[in-house]
Amino acid sequence: MRFESTEIDGLFGLRLDWHGDARGAFARLFCRETFAAQGLAGDFVQASLSVSTTAGTLRGMHFQRAPHAEAKLVRCVRGAIHDVIADLRPDSPTKGRWQAFELRQDGDLALYIPKGCAHGFQTLVDDCEVLYQMDTAYAPGFADGLRHDDPALGITWPRPVTVISDKDRSWPPFRPPGAVG
Repeated sequence: MRFESTEIDGLFGLRLDWHGDARGAFARLFCRETFAAQGLAGDFVQASLSVSTTAGTLRGMHFQRAPHAEAKLVRCVRGAIHDVIADLRPDSPTKGRWQAFELRQDGDLALYIPKGCAHGFQTLVDDCEVLYQMDTAYAPGFADGLRHDDPALGITWPRPVTVISDKDRSWPPFRPPGAVG
């Protein structure tokens, strides 16, 4: 795998190195030693699979507050998604910025998302599955989010939202660090 820098500090695209033969193809999704050499969290303690049946479904923007903030490794294993990461870290040089990526089952891109960033995605086709690996176990009392359409972030999505949970629709507005009121 090859690590690619992005516009957000600490967020990396991981390009898979596919090896093919008559049987098909093989690529390594994760290697603890390779992650450690990059200075990235590599002790994943939890894995989850998200399944969305309808194109236009939006999930996010989610994160966990400290001390249970989590780094994530995300890959689309079925279908195609528009994946968005927003930097919420108060001391980050890229705080308040977001970046989007297209992840596809037939693509070679996965994302390493650092602690302190919100994550969400919209399905581009029907029947999508997204695999997550996290370095911190889910802590319900520290789960948080922000609205996908918050004007303070200005995230653009590629299509109208067809399905969204009530919880994701009702997150409070984004408040940049140091905001008053």
